[in-house]
Amino acid sequence: MSIVFLLVIIGVIIAGIFLMGFIWSVKSGQYEDSYSPSVRILFDDYKSDKEMEDKPKDKEPESNKNNNKVTN
Repeated sequence: MSIVFLLVIIGVIIAGIFLMGFIWSVKSGQYEDSYSPSVRILFDDYKSDKEMEDKPKDKEPESNKNNNKVTN
């Protein structure tokens, strides 16, 4: 029976540690930005100039080359 009391005390201590961590994170501003995560998928990824220079520049995609042919 004494092990039950020991486990309850350890559980309360661990729950208190998590509660203190949650209160600390709220006070330090971890949850202030609630808008950006919901629209993050809508923003384009930022690519540096060096990444843009490394890619070969193709004038038009392969799919458009076949569609633009003039037929008589």
